[in-house]
Amino acid sequence: MKKFALKSALVALSALFTVNSTALAAAPAEGKEYTQVRQAPSAQKEVVEFFSFYCPHCYDFELTYKIPNQIKQALPQDAKLVQYHVNFLGRQSENLTRAWALAMALGVEDKVKTALFEAAQKDAFKSMDDIKAIFTANGVSEVDFDNGINSFAVNGLVNKQVQLAEDFKIRGVPAFFVNGQYQLNMEGFADSQSTNEFIKRYVDAVTFLLKK
Repeated sequence: MKKFALKSALVALSALFTVNSTALAAAPAEGKEYTQVRQAPSAQKEVVEFFSFYCPHCYDFELTYKIPNQIKQALPQDAKLVQYHVNFLGRQSENLTRAWALAMALGVEDKVKTALFEAAQKDAFKSMDDIKAIFTANGVSEVDFDNGINSFAVNGLVNKQVQLAEDFKIRGVPAFFVNGQYQLNMEGFADSQSTNEFIKRYVDAVTFLLKK
């Protein structure tokens, strides 16, 4: 009985320590982990990431640390993550913005994203034909690519990406915005003691701001 009681006490203390540790964790602070960029939130709860396939930090965020995917998993049901490509990095940036718009229109972002990142990081794209080859190698037919790449829907998504990047005055990527109201500051997480802590704090800051 004593052994069982001791074990129960240790379990209870462990649980209490976990709760207290969580309670003592500092909430993200304005001016450090995030800044307010607008007074009013967007109509829909959403996280917007601006990125470039040419950006090595975006590559790490997406494929090494898998931060966008972890944000997706942590989102409440009434929120979404949207990723928009920017035009100001790399010689095929405008074509990649258009190609990403096509990926969104076809719902094939997850099929082509990794291959696009890897090819862009090697500076392998010389024309839209090279980008098209990535799509066709990953399940998109030539007909769907050719019919969609300059379609009305894709033109609209291209314009939306470009306009929002201008509206938010994007100068560097990756850049994350929550509800159109808050921008995360990557430098604010520089005091993390490990990569895992950085990732956790970053994702936690997004969910914190969604509820703010």
